[in-house]
Amino acid sequence: MSATPKKSLKLFSGSSHPELAEEVAKQLDVTVTPQAAYKFANGEIFVRYDESVRGCDAFVIQSHCNPLNDAIMEQLIMVDALKRASAKRITVVMPFYGYARQDKKHKGREPISARLMADLFKTAGADRIMAVDLHTDQIQGFFDGPVDHLFAQKMLASYVRDTYHDQNITVVSPDSGRVRVAEKWADDLGGTPLAFIHKTRDPSKPNQVVANRVVGDVEGRLCVLVDDMIDTGGTITKATEQLLAAGAQDVIIASTHAVLSGPAVERLSSCGAKEVVLTNTLPIPEERRFDTLTVLSIAPLVAEAIHQVFEDGSVTSLFDGKA
Repeated sequence: MSATPKKSLKLFSGSSHPELAEEVAKQLDVTVTPQAAYKFANGEIFVRYDESVRGCDAFVIQSHCNPLNDAIMEQLIMVDALKRASAKRITVVMPFYGYARQDKKHKGREPISARLMADLFKTAGADRIMAVDLHTDQIQGFFDGPVDHLFAQKMLASYVRDTYHDQNITVVSPDSGRVRVAEKWADDLGGTPLAFIHKTRDPSKPNQVVANRVVGDVEGRLCVLVDDMIDTGGTITKATEQLLAAGAQDVIIASTHAVLSGPAVERLSSCGAKEVVLTNTLPIPEERRFDTLTVLSIAPLVAEAIHQVFEDGSVTSLFDGKA
């Protein structure tokens, strides 16, 4: 006599952003599975789960934030532990995908570290990857298995639309490479005009950008400056200054990933932007927050995507309205 085994969803959290994991768990009406995790004296990471995971549908959530390599290694070890403990299916949930900017070679003898990341998780035992706003779409092809690419844009655009519905908005891309993203934003905001910043970048000098000029009509308009991440803030704050110098009435900065390295907070809080809207794909501690910052929670989106995967539903339907 045989019986169909009952499906079991278990959520596991690394140590980099437990607050987000708890929010996701609350949305799913589950608890984060307890575990023992610590470092040995030499820095090695150890993980052991406190209850059986045999046959479960496991979702391992970890944001790849500083110290980034520790966060990645901890998640890899968590996946390996689940695989060896006979979890049925393992989905790696990366609200922020580490090394995503190293998705191609700019010069000879360089790595493609975003591909290496995918290979590492596949080797560890991951069956599926879920990530929010990948730096480039091509990263989806690096993993040998399903990749659920989630988009925070509609949530961010909805906030901007509701807050500034009475303003004359122009969506601005910080460079020509992000114009397609800006076009999607413009559609979500009801067909607003577009502009972009023409800039130059020296690939041999990371985090250094020269903003040249504004292309498009921004005079007297509320400019919504959009990007996927803010690291040191150099690109986005220089673009803000260019827009204000070109006659923009105000500038709203909207971005998914708040990396906020080094001088980012000081730059963002003093660049003249009316508001900076970010999500919590990465933790933003209180000491890194400022008066004009608004943080939206990505937890409902991640939780709904996890629910769809667990129920063998459609993740795509979350973004295009079709199952």
